[in-house]
Amino acid sequence: MDAVTANGAVVVGVDGSGPALAAVRWAAGEARRRDVALRVVTAVGWEGYATSAIPEFDADLARGALLRAARDTVDDAAAAAVAAAPGVDVDVRVRSGAPATVLLDEAAGAAALVVGNRGNGGFTGLLVGSVGVSVAAHARCPVVVVRGDGRAVRPGAPVVVGVGESAGEEAAVGFAFEEAARHGAPLVAVHAWIETGIDPLLCAYVDWDAVAAEERRVLADAVTPWTAKYPDVEVRESVVRDGAVRALVGAAAGAALVVVGSRGYGTARGLLVGSVSQGLLHHAPCPVAVVRGT
Repeated sequence: MDAVTANGAVVVGVDGSGPALAAVRWAAGEARRRDVALRVVTAVGWEGYATSAIPEFDADLARGALLRAARDTVDDAAAAAVAAAPGVDVDVRVRSGAPATVLLDEAAGAAALVVGNRGNGGFTGLLVGSVGVSVAAHARCPVVVVRGDGRAVRPGAPVVVGVGESAGEEAAVGFAFEEAARHGAPLVAVHAWIETGIDPLLCAYVDWDAVAAEERRVLADAVTPWTAKYPDVEVRESVVRDGAVRALVGAAAGAALVVVGSRGYGTARGLLVGSVSQGLLHHAPCPVAVVRGT
């Protein structure tokens, strides 16, 4: 086990949608970079298909049809994974149960849990709503939501990480350094700050240069411990006087990945991690990783 993530499989949830296949492609590349297996999982919720809603079907026929469709889904996803990352070791699983429950169970001991940003109402739709936020908050491993087609990015595309003042964000910064090292990419560390709770009449009396210097110190303190561990990673520090979502979305243009913690900027800056992560999930131009602190 390294300092940031367990050396388990990369797990990807699929539901047969296009975004799910994008997630599979990204997850396959990640598994190959980590030299671990890729586990492709789909869930079948029997209770959602009561035969009373389809009178001509009996329970066995309905379950058999669902099971065949689920197996086709994971088999198609496995083929897409091998095409995207030849040589990757792929395991497929069809599970019964609610998608969120299955995801959390499969995430135990995983290196990362990967889903698409939308889909057919199964895994890939989770991370947009409250269920997905709960999964990201409770999964023991990083949760990656793939926006885009999941294909390999251009060489040199950076990894972006949002840095606040929460101790829990250390795991996110470490994960971002780890990913930058794996990709052979630079790391862009973004610290966004914006004044809150200050009477506008007092703004003229604030020493904004001193405030900006303090914000730069916050970023440097978060990054410095990891530069020693990853000396080959080029680090670009960016302190932005703006909202966190807008700053991170802007920095993520052309990026390989943007990383945020599952605990974040906090009420002092008027932003909760839920709003930041959800904003990125809706607007980021690249995959988004939500990393829970230990």
